[in-house]
Amino acid sequence: MPRRAPPAADATADEVLTRLRTMADATNVAGMARFGISARGTLGISVTALRGIAKEIGRDHKRAGALWRSGVHEARQLAILTEELARVTPAQADRWVRDVDSWDTCDALAFDLMSRVPFAYEKVRAWAPRDEEFVRRAAFSLIAGLAVHDKTADDARFIALLPLIRDAAPDDRNFVKKAVNWALRSIGKRNLALNHAAIACARELRAVDSRAARWIAADALRELQSDVKQARLRELAARAAASRGGRAKRG
Repeated sequence: MPRRAPPAADATADEVLTRLRTMADATNVAGMARFGISARGTLGISVTALRGIAKEIGRDHKRAGALWRSGVHEARQLAILTEELARVTPAQADRWVRDVDSWDTCDALAFDLMSRVPFAYEKVRAWAPRDEEFVRRAAFSLIAGLAVHDKTADDARFIALLPLIRDAAPDDRNFVKKAVNWALRSIGKRNLALNHAAIACARELRAVDSRAARWIAADALRELQSDVKQARLRELAARAAASRGGRAKRG
């Protein structure tokens, strides 16, 4: 009797890799390369399709490690999507970030996975001064992720990260400066107080003798000072105040 295919959730790394290779699309690889995504080990599978596979197979620490070690671009994306958060270690975070060779994998690793682990802020501080382009980018993509995902963090945690942004702003490497800009804008969109702090930081960067720093400042100020963003932040502040008032009355 022929062996039945295992349930999707029981798929091994080899079985997942075989499936991914049947989905390869050389045309998509060329298109991805035009957007700065490394063609090395890339199959050309859409993120939407990968998210569908991730939902089918579920989370598994051992399989995620094997998928990452394969070096296949899409397998690494799946590793990020299906890793078990509780089993990620600081040493693993360092190993994975050193392997990154493409901005999209860097951002997925930092924003989607590492911003949800308990040692995330530790890694921001460890990676921000590093010279490797994607390791340094990961630090600032991680800040952007924390600004979105860490709902309970107080403002002081993010204000303490602004010096890292100031230090990295003169780095004119494209993948670094864009992530530094992303981090600054993400902090400034969190609430009014952090918006004011991020704007002050951006204004300091305008005076730095660096084209990268001035670009980061101009782009951040354009968004953070916009009427749309200011109105949205005032609306959020009003809602928060109303919520606090409601809780006080109930108490």
